Amino acid sequence: MSEPSLFILYVDSPTASKDFYQDLLGLTLLEASPTFAMFRLSSGVMLALWSKHTVEPKAGQITASGEYAISVESVAMVDEYHQRWSEKGVTIIQRPQQMDFGYTFTATDPDGHRLRVLTII
Repeated sequence: MSEPSLFILYVDSPTASKDFYQDLLGLTLLEASPTFAMFRLSSGVMLALWSKHTVEPKAGQITASGEYAISVESVAMVDEYHQRWSEKGVTIIQRPQQMDFGYTFTATDPDGHRLRVLTII
């Protein structure tokens, strides 16, 4: 079975987005240029940030239509992430709350991509 090994987000500024993700998630940078940056996650899957101005083939209108989700072990950890991200000035679009699938909050990166932290309870 083939599984995804790389997720790419189209961004306005790979340099700014690289800095955002390095600071927010503590990711280790594998590669960086003015138009592209890539990180390896602890699972081995890679996260790339590609300039929406130089991606080939050209993409149509780019809108945020998905989420990067981080599953944590407890409600307390969700609240800790929320507090830490809020203190860093990250845009929070959903405050911590209980939903059908678990306890969660949602933030956005500089390009509007959604970042969800959740615990399944």
